[in-house]
Amino acid sequence: MPPTDLPIKYDANGLVPAIAQQHDTGEVLMMAWMNAASVAETLATGRVCYWSRSRNGFWRKGETSGQVQTLVDLRIDCDGDTLLLMVDQLGAACHTGQRTCFHRAVRHDHLETLSEPLADPATLYGQPA
Repeated sequence: MPPTDLPIKYDANGLVPAIAQQHDTGEVLMMAWMNAASVAETLATGRVCYWSRSRNGFWRKGETSGQVQTLVDLRIDCDGDTLLLMVDQLGAACHTGQRTCFHRAVRHDHLETLSEPLADPATLYGQPA
C-alpha cells in the first residue's frame, strides 16, 4: 500500500507537475501532471499513471501506444511542489513518436530538431500527432 502522507503540495486544481527521466541515462523524457490518485496508483502498480487535463481523467502511460513507463523511483523536490519520476521508458515517450518531448533546441535564430521519431504517431495512436 503506498503512503498517503507524502509531503506533496498540489496546486488549486489538485495537480502537481511531474518530470519523467530515464533512470539509467538521465535523459529527460517528458513533463506531465499528477493528482493524489495517480501518484497512489503509480506507487501501487509500478506503472506510471498521470492525470490528463485535456481528457479530465487518468492517463496510464502506454495504455494506447504500448510505450510504457515503469517506475524505478519517485522523488519529491525540496519544496514538495514538483515530482521527479525515475522511469524505465519502453520506446517513445512523446506523442509525436520521439523518444523525448524535448527533441527540439533553440540554436542561434532558429529551432532545430535534434532527433528523428522512433515511431509514427499514426501507428502508435491511430491518428497523426
